[in-house]
Amino acid sequence: MGEEGASVKVALGPPSSYLPGFHKGIDSMSLRAKINDDLKTAMKAGDKRRISTLRLMNAAIKDKDINSRTDGHDSLLTADPGLIDLFAKMVKQRQESLGMYEQGGRPELAQQEREEMEIIQSYMPKQLSDDEAKKAVAAVIAAIGASSVKDMGKVMAELKAKYAGQMDMAKAGGIVKGLLG
Repeated sequence: MGEEGASVKVALGPPSSYLPGFHKGIDSMSLRAKINDDLKTAMKAGDKRRISTLRLMNAAIKDKDINSRTDGHDSLLTADPGLIDLFAKMVKQRQESLGMYEQGGRPELAQQEREEMEIIQSYMPKQLSDDEAKKAVAAVIAAIGASSVKDMGKVMAELKAKYAGQMDMAKAGGIVKGLLG
């Protein structure tokens, strides 16, 4: 097939110049970069628990990126707030497993779950204590002017916007109901 005039276009330069959103800005890569740097450090130190947990976190991040692409999102990479939500789900899974292992008399597996939870939580914002959560909920209720349980959706939306990853929204819902109802 004599296609002498055909040419192949090759992208020159770093990936960011030809893939929009790829490696764009330090903010969208900060958690990823920290996890990868910590993984390298753990490998050099031979910390097997940390290595396996960080690899699990990387796999979960990649899975989330792939799922978000198939859901039709334009972004190639999940931003840090989405990663924090992912880590919160991972912690919740480990809390459930921890309870099951303790009930089943498997202290070694329960300890493994505790260690993984600590590692994952080190990449999340500091969790608010119960008192801090109550104060935060009360402040949001006052700011919005919520007066009844009918306003709970507005309050929860504002809490998610302001305190994502810092408080368990299921517990926050109970606090909101208690203060409004």
